[in-house]
Amino acid sequence: MMTKKLIYPGILMLFVIMALVSCKPKVQSDLAKAAVIPKPVTVTSTGDYFILKPQTLISYQSGNEELRAIALYLGERLKPATGFDLKLAPSDAEAKADIYLTLTGTQENGEEGYELDITKGLVRLSASTPAGLFRGVQTIIQLLPPQIDQLTKTEGPWQIATGKITDRPEYAYRSMMLDVARHFFSVEDVKKVIDMISYYKMNVLHLHLSDDQGWRIEIKSWPNLTQHGGSTEVGGGEGGFYTQEQFSDIVKYAASRYIVIVPEIDMPGHTNAALASYPELNCNNKATELYTGTEVGFSSFCTKKDITYKFIDDVVKEISALNPGPYFHMGGDESHSTKKEDYIPFVNKVQDIIVSHDKQVIGWDDIAIATLKPNTIAQHWANVKNANMAVSQGAKIIMSPATKAYLDMQYDSLSKPGLHWAAYVEADSAYMWDPATFTPGITKENIFGVEGALWTETVTNLDEIEIMIFPRLPGIAEIGWTPQALRNWDDYKERIAEHGKRFDAAAIDYHKSPMVNWK
Repeated sequence: MMTKKLIYPGILMLFVIMALVSCKPKVQSDLAKAAVIPKPVTVTSTGDYFILKPQTLISYQSGNEELRAIALYLGERLKPATGFDLKLAPSDAEAKADIYLTLTGTQENGEEGYELDITKGLVRLSASTPAGLFRGVQTIIQLLPPQIDQLTKTEGPWQIATGKITDRPEYAYRSMMLDVARHFFSVEDVKKVIDMISYYKMNVLHLHLSDDQGWRIEIKSWPNLTQHGGSTEVGGGEGGFYTQEQFSDIVKYAASRYIVIVPEIDMPGHTNAALASYPELNCNNKATELYTGTEVGFSSFCTKKDITYKFIDDVVKEISALNPGPYFHMGGDESHSTKKEDYIPFVNKVQDIIVSHDKQVIGWDDIAIATLKPNTIAQHWANVKNANMAVSQGAKIIMSPATKAYLDMQYDSLSKPGLHWAAYVEADSAYMWDPATFTPGITKENIFGVEGALWTETVTNLDEIEIMIFPRLPGIAEIGWTPQALRNWDDYKERIAEHGKRFDAAAIDYHKSPMVNWK
């Protein structure tokens, strides 16, 4: 009897605890309320959670090394904050996987689209291409709590709401431009920018590699470009340049994030660094002085000399050999000291040179006064007439209106660094525009893509890059990815507020816009 009396209270207490637990309301999840940027095309929620655990297995379709690399990227991306050393395994079936990456045989969601099916026991990511899988991996990361972006171990739980996401980009070309000519930035800084833009599903980094203030890429056949022309920057700093090996490293790193590098050599204007390095590129055969100011429009190649085109051919050839990407940007803007009758044949000849090296020409919309080659792309930044001239010649347009997409514009009159010659561009203004209706005469069918451009006359380090691009860059990324009908500021400002937690977790500097209720 004593034994029964001792056991009975314990059993009773166990049943009481079990009853209380079973009566506790289940915590619901809503995948549709996840703060994903860019906003996915369709989201369906099923109200439960997948939980990432130390024993979670990431599997990928066997026999594909590219998928293995993406699975490895995901595991490495999750490791710092979770501390989990997640195992990877090839597999032809998802049965034993917790996270499964697979290619489908259909192009239903295009080359960069993906489907994400999340149940309590499985995260299944499918796409028609590895690029689509990589974009989907960014969504998986954003579905985890913001502390996933910390660089040191922290506590979970690491939950992902269940449901289904089907997603694809609105525009094929979604880009950021980084000016490394006015101020030079290291290879590591450029790689960090690549990681930042890949997080928001951008697929192009446009590098402005030459200008009046500096030449930033080694050209072995013209070594003084970097030895002399790369030796300074705005304000008189020491400048710098990328060796060909370093540039190849940047290209390779970008490719691992499914980002194409677009090299820009600006010409015939914005060329003082080259003119100071080689006197024969000047009409008077005298080298100019190095320049460290910020004025524009005063420099020009001598467009009637054969040596000028030999020089350009050598430059395009060497850079193109380092970069498998399909594009070469010839600049062409603000050539105020080049006579129109010299500028037009120059643009025509340079297009021929670029095409001869199997690259597609991109130029600022100024080049539209020339005869554009088939497949030449014009980047619209200010002049509506030029943009319409490009369209009339059949050119596709990259939309980078300075009043919306120039990331070097100040947020307001008190913000630093930055300029404001085009406009003050707050976070709401950078988001609230539609490329397909913004410029008269340019419709969606004319547009190749969208680019946010960061000129660096006043930007000197990575912290300042971060301040200028966040929170505006995610908005530009969403404009390029998400259909206009699904975008609105009230919804976006709630999601970007949540991303403020991610910026904090990753130690990223950002402008705390008063337009956003930061969490």
